[in-house]
Amino acid sequence: MIAAWLACVLGMAVVARRLWPERRELSRKIVHIGTGPVVPLAWWLGITAAVAIPIALLVTLVALINHRWRLLPAVEDIERHSYGTVAYGLSISVLLIAFWPDHADAVCAGVLVMACADGLAGLIGRGIPSASWRLWGQRKSILGTLTMALVSLLVLIVLAALTSPSPPLTSLLIIAGLATVLEQLSWWGIDNFSVPVTVAICWWSLNP
Repeated sequence: MIAAWLACVLGMAVVARRLWPERRELSRKIVHIGTGPVVPLAWWLGITAAVAIPIALLVTLVALINHRWRLLPAVEDIERHSYGTVAYGLSISVLLIAFWPDHADAVCAGVLVMACADGLAGLIGRGIPSASWRLWGQRKSILGTLTMALVSLLVLIVLAALTSPSPPLTSLLIIAGLATVLEQLSWWGIDNFSVPVTVAICWWSLNP
């Protein structure tokens, strides 16, 4: 099921790349967002750490190779220099090693915030004009930042409603705020590591 899901995501990215070649970020964001549901799906299927961790490390290695040689342009062919895809895979690997499966909810929190909130923030921030600024060469916009904050909070609220125990609302607000701040510091795609890892640690530490 997980392999089929990932195949569909990659297929959609390739199709988007061919249909809209001028929108080079779109195919990458499809992979970025589409990868997120793999973690709760693995949790639901009861995938063990002995299986999940080696696969995550392998995917990270493949992402690193693809970053270097662009074997699959739909994933890496963007206008800016970024190690975001590699950092994303590395963050998932680290979270699986640290928390899986005893605290799978923390892993889900980190990965889903990164996948959904950051992915949509990038698409909306670039697709709809709004006031913007630059931090270390990275363009950030009001609309993209608001999307990051609101979607992060929504993802955390939904996850909290589906799991028990879960952090209280005040903790969720703090976590969403931290994720939004860290997303601003995104040179070279470092936020793809800092956001999911920080969110997962906060979810775990603030859980009563």
